[in-house]
Amino acid sequence: MAVMTSRSCPCGLPEPYARCCGRFHRGEVAPTAERLMRSRYCAFVKEDEGYLLRTWHPRTRPARVDFDPGMRWTGLEILDTGQGSAFHSVGTVTFRASYRGGSLHERSRFERVDGAWVYVDGDFLE
Repeated sequence: MAVMTSRSCPCGLPEPYARCCGRFHRGEVAPTAERLMRSRYCAFVKEDEGYLLRTWHPRTRPARVDFDPGMRWTGLEILDTGQGSAFHSVGTVTFRASYRGGSLHERSRFERVDGAWVYVDGDFLE
């Protein structure tokens, strides 16, 4: 897992938030499923409901995102990716998102809709 500094993006990459996930939150389109996954994790950290809903597939998107006020995300580890590049229309990202007291392990599915990557759904893993 990448070491996060106070200047690095919450997604775990060494770039500052503004140049990393912040640009996607401001409207730039994520080029890969993995970058979308990282930006969505960062949106959960920052409780950016608008971004999460915009990047959720229309057929699986909830009406709203319910954030747990006690949740403190502490890190993201990308474990595997399948397809999801600029040359694909579908992709998967397997990750572990850590929070105070535990972690979430998921294999997420992504698709392109109108040229942009969106989160479809995921399977929780042990």
